[in-house]
Amino acid sequence: MRVEQKLADLGIIIPTPVAPVANYVPFVRSGSLVSVSGQIPMQDGKLAFEGKVNDTVSAEDACAAARLCGLNIIAQLKAACDGDLNRVKRIVKLGGFVNCTDSFGGQPQIINAASDLMVEVFGDAGRHSRSAVGVNALPLNVPVEIDALVEIE
Repeated sequence: MRVEQKLADLGIIIPTPVAPVANYVPFVRSGSLVSVSGQIPMQDGKLAFEGKVNDTVSAEDACAAARLCGLNIIAQLKAACDGDLNRVKRIVKLGGFVNCTDSFGGQPQIINAASDLMVEVFGDAGRHSRSAVGVNALPLNVPVEIDALVEIE
């Protein structure tokens, strides 16, 4: 199935790619690999979520933030693939970072929201290796940041 049709069937609208907030590029293509810089939960040009998980941000909201990071990854991929998401051969790896309290151990469940999105959109090609790491702070006080390594045609 074509990816754009799958997105339409799922009712998913891919946002406009988020511009970098510092001195880096949103993605780098090297051969058949695309490295997508860490994406944060930006929506319509604004932060959709701020704060620390298990303190000011619930696990449910953190999952929504992670899914939004995943949508922003797909937006960057679409740009990297010149608008053709069917060029995505494999989501190779997601790197997930969760801004959380020291006692919080649910990082894998938070990052699952982005992992699940990749499988929903890309099927078996969306299955990937992954890390889910708890950290004491993230840029702009976001609760989640996720980067990606992707193989394209």
